[in-house]
Amino acid sequence: MGYSDNELSNRVMLNIQFARINMKTSIYDQAVLEGIGTTFPQTEDIVENGLIYGVAAQDVQKILNLKHAWEFIMDPDVLSYPSDYSLLSHIAGLVIEGFYQYGGRIRGVPVTIGTFYIPPLPIEAQVKEQLNALVQANKEPVDIAISLCLYCMKTQIFNDGNKRSAVLFANHYLISKGSGLLVIPNQSVSEFKQLLIRYYEDKDNGEIYDFLRNKAWRKFD
Repeated sequence: MGYSDNELSNRVMLNIQFARINMKTSIYDQAVLEGIGTTFPQTEDIVENGLIYGVAAQDVQKILNLKHAWEFIMDPDVLSYPSDYSLLSHIAGLVIEGFYQYGGRIRGVPVTIGTFYIPPLPIEAQVKEQLNALVQANKEPVDIAISLCLYCMKTQIFNDGNKRSAVLFANHYLISKGSGLLVIPNQSVSEFKQLLIRYYEDKDNGEIYDFLRNKAWRKFD
């Protein structure tokens, strides 16, 4: 994208290494969040070798898509690019590659998400404006990353893969600031889903923010 490695600080470069070391664990945690039934060794084998016997082809594809998306957001040139709508759309395209022809295109049909909350159809100009406002907020990087993640999940910008895209997008921002990783731990997925439903239904009093800050934020110092 026209940027050079030396534009990234040493802190960001350390964060890239931290993300790479933890990539398999991050992918496994995201797989659990999506209901993919692979074990960690199976997930690790798929990431390393591209396939494994006894796992559904669509689950293998989802895990490989997560691998490609994580590799994308950890690229130094990509980290020099702002966390904006165009980058989010590209991440969404990577996440659901092989499932939808135009994966990164904004949703144009109604969706239901397992609760009485029905996300309104997103308007591209409004989504861009809101993402820019969140990124420019006068907050700590982790708080901005959490806001980006939750906004993308609740808005349901794309036809599918919104939680995966939201987490990856938040991590692009967080890594670019040298501020760690944001991944919902597999052992806390059930708790997170309950909090997420409350957040969708506007019954949340900040609990989901506290959860993500205290249980999903991984720091490296």
